[in-house]
Amino acid sequence: MCDFNTLSEEDKLLHHEKLLACANNFGGLNFFLQLLEAIRETKPHPITSGNSTFDIELGTISWNKVIFNDKLQQLLKARVHESKQDNLLPDKDAKNYKKILNVVRTLKPIVFQVKPANKEDGQGFFFQPFDIIDDTTTKLNPVFDALFFCSVDTVKKVLTYKPKA
Repeated sequence: MCDFNTLSEEDKLLHHEKLLACANNFGGLNFFLQLLEAIRETKPHPITSGNSTFDIELGTISWNKVIFNDKLQQLLKARVHESKQDNLLPDKDAKNYKKILNVVRTLKPIVFQVKPANKEDGQGFFFQPFDIIDDTTTKLNPVFDALFFCSVDTVKKVLTYKPKA
């Protein structure tokens, strides 16, 4: 999803609508973009937080299982593969297949909850890291990808996308 320009018009519109709904449920575009900037500035990566939460003044992201740095690194490598093959999972005979499959199995049950600090700003939203298409095809959930990995400029582009008439 981070290579937004290569997506079909249908996929662009789908990602736009999904992220816009998330932004609105977090209090609007500006609050959502501030959340993304805070995530990008945090070192080490907030997804590896030992207490499975990421707090900023505007709200909180929490999840139900600790994610270790080695899984994050493997996921980052798999993201590169996904952008080329349109599938997070490599071929079954690939050397890293079992490692990536293990990452998917480990992270799949995790549910992320994003809540604004102020209830008037929205009710927040939930998401999981992956979209399982079938037994051999898995993709990163666009919300997960946008929240933790894509550049803020790319997410802005997705949020302000206007479909071609």
